[in-house]
Amino acid sequence: MPDNPPHVPKQPFALTGHRVVTLIGADATSFAQAQFMNDVAALEPERWQWNGWLTPKGRLIALFALVRIDAETLWLVLPDAEVGAFAAELKRFVFRAKVNVSVRDDLVACGAFDAPAAAQANAVAPLPHGGVELDVGTATAPRTLVILPRDEAAEPDEALNAHWSCFDIEHGVPRLPASQAMQWTPQQLSLDRLGAFSVRKGCYPGQEIVARTHFLGKAKRGLALLDTDALVEPGAEASNGDAALGTVIAAASPPGRHVALAVVGLGRAQPAERAGGVAVREVPLRDGLER
Repeated sequence: MPDNPPHVPKQPFALTGHRVVTLIGADATSFAQAQFMNDVAALEPERWQWNGWLTPKGRLIALFALVRIDAETLWLVLPDAEVGAFAAELKRFVFRAKVNVSVRDDLVACGAFDAPAAAQANAVAPLPHGGVELDVGTATAPRTLVILPRDEAAEPDEALNAHWSCFDIEHGVPRLPASQAMQWTPQQLSLDRLGAFSVRKGCYPGQEIVARTHFLGKAKRGLALLDTDALVEPGAEASNGDAALGTVIAAASPPGRHVALAVVGLGRAQPAERAGGVAVREVPLRDGLER
């Protein structure tokens, strides 16, 4: 599978489906530390990490990029979640904490298959007019995400958005549709590959499940990347002959390609050969997006 194909233009484009939620206030960091699965307190200002919110049973509600702008400001960049419901549910846990949770319709996430101007790894770069630049590529496949005021944002592009989703999926970023939210644990989604959760920080929803799985070594399922002959819908069964191997949880179809992620048994003897009636081939996940 090629890295960023040469025919994919480097022009910026709005990332459809990506939305920004901000947490602002004196207790923003402590609130996020208590709710989310990664170690927010260890994150320095102008740095970002993969993070997520879990149900009490340790199932992923949403995966996002968490940017620590400063001591009292966090930005969450959510690629797939219904942000209105996400923010409303998060507000239920604010109680007396000094934090304001807001959906920021004035900010737009844009992407480009090009190297960042200044951001590097998990170090972000401030932009004029209050924006920020993130490095979301790899050493061999540069990619940039910027958050901009709406009046400065690029226009969306359907094909480039499909390429973006394909890149995420190839690198093990599970782009979960609503049907697959609250179904899978971080280990089942192989989120250790992204450095997206902590097993040593203090309590957070689902922490007991995550820590028990980690320390007792009982992760029995993980991600497999599938190259498919046609689009496979999330929820489809991945199989080999009559043997059910797992479930497709995300898929993308940029021009000329079809890819999918499936949660499968780690000890399976045979690779997946079909999913949802479509011929598939297991191929290695790409590395490089851990932050």
